[in-house]
Amino acid sequence: MTETVVVVGAGPAGLTAAMELVRRSDRRVIVLEADSQVGGISKTVVYRGNRMDLGGHRFFSKSDWVMRWWQQILPVAVHLDQAFDISYQQQTRTLIPEALAAEDASEVMLVRPRLSRIFYKRKFFDYPLKLNAMTIRNLGLGSLTASAMSYAKARIAPRWPEKTVEDFFINRFGERLYRTFFKDYTEKVWGVSCSEISAEWGAQRVKGLSITKALLHALSASVRRQSDVEQKSVETSLIERFLYPRLGPGQMWEKVARLATQSGAEIRLQTKVIGLQRSGERITAVETLDLRSDERHVIACDELISTMPIAQLVEFIGPHEQNVAQVASALPYRDFMTVGLIVRKMKPFAACANGAGMPPDNWIYIQEPDVRLGRLQIFNNWSPDLVADPNTVSLGLEYFCTQGDDLWSTPDQAFQDFAAEELSRLGLIDPSDILDATTVRVPKAYPAYFGSYAQFDSVREYLSQFSNLYPVGRNGMHRYNNQDHSMLAANAAVDSILSGTGDKTAMWKINTESDYHEEHQETSSQHGQRQAA
Repeated sequence: MTETVVVVGAGPAGLTAAMELVRRSDRRVIVLEADSQVGGISKTVVYRGNRMDLGGHRFFSKSDWVMRWWQQILPVAVHLDQAFDISYQQQTRTLIPEALAAEDASEVMLVRPRLSRIFYKRKFFDYPLKLNAMTIRNLGLGSLTASAMSYAKARIAPRWPEKTVEDFFINRFGERLYRTFFKDYTEKVWGVSCSEISAEWGAQRVKGLSITKALLHALSASVRRQSDVEQKSVETSLIERFLYPRLGPGQMWEKVARLATQSGAEIRLQTKVIGLQRSGERITAVETLDLRSDERHVIACDELISTMPIAQLVEFIGPHEQNVAQVASALPYRDFMTVGLIVRKMKPFAACANGAGMPPDNWIYIQEPDVRLGRLQIFNNWSPDLVADPNTVSLGLEYFCTQGDDLWSTPDQAFQDFAAEELSRLGLIDPSDILDATTVRVPKAYPAYFGSYAQFDSVREYLSQFSNLYPVGRNGMHRYNNQDHSMLAANAAVDSILSGTGDKTAMWKINTESDYHEEHQETSSQHGQRQAA
């Protein structure tokens, strides 16, 4: 009989797993999603024709498998009179418009320039930091000299062992630059001191970036091929161009959901998982609630791929070891709120040629300690098609919070007024230029690396006892993954299911090394292509 694989969650991890299962096997695949749309945190929120990207999603990966996977779903848009090179597997191939025609001209990815800057003391600083005239002028020669001496001290006598993210940043930038450009923003994100956050977060998010690598990157800029979209030799935080779906990140996952459904997968939206059934160390069924009809159902499964928060997963599995339950239930998260703000123009750039005063950044890190705003997105610069009226500027004001705190509990209108006042106080907009606003809340957006996370290995070992259970994705693994890491983990889970080994080693290795080995992923892809053929 045909085996049934239930996938909980229709974000990047869940939909990648579903797509690979229907491509490479004849298993029955059922995807359960509590939301009314797919994409998870990578969905695109539409408000009065304006499209919002929650958190900003660069489509870049050092994995050849992921880069090809994305391009198979949404081809890269190229002007009719233009061709460009994209490099992978130590080869450079020319992509030409005729080879990339899409059925729908909107179903494409754009090649976008990356610019992120730090806003500090009401001035803009390049990120990554650059030793240029603007940095010297904004910091001042005295401050720059003190920063250089602080960095030299950190190189001569680094903090060891490197336990906290404070240690991590100081070892790579020196204490002076850490306190100037990283401390306040990082503590806004997590709501705790950098001395309480595990260095593992820095290792996963910033990886090999340091002052030395930033300087080497700047020196080599003139000789790098600007047509290389993949830029595999570049640290992730230094990438200068990336791919981006024309209608936002959700367009990718909406297309994947459509293709997976056409190939036989069932995707059930507004369906909430309310329990699991088990027999020994196997999950045998998933209990669900239809949020539209209030009906309850039980779905028998042979394999379960879960992206639900680990605390919920452990609770549903029970009974379990007391220590595991305590650690899982206490795993911390940070939640996320975005105010979508439509304005006529932005104040500091009112003289810009486009008339809207729009700076060129994708996003701006707000390092200022006198506001709670964490990051500012400018959606026009992700894709012009995200904005309903090209004569306006569409902004995303990002706040990091915890469910139940003062920010999360503020009513929508009051929160929009608060966010607009902060942006005005920073001198970036005039309140009279505000045209419209909306609020979006995202619970459990960021798995956190403090508190009971120090004992997370006990939870992972417990979950690994269940032979047919595969936790993947950001919340499913309690790991601050990018979407490509979530995709790779999902693909590794599918490899294990189809091989019948139940081995989860490769799945848990994703995003634990500075550069995940391409060889394993290439082998998986080729294996899948052979099965599909």
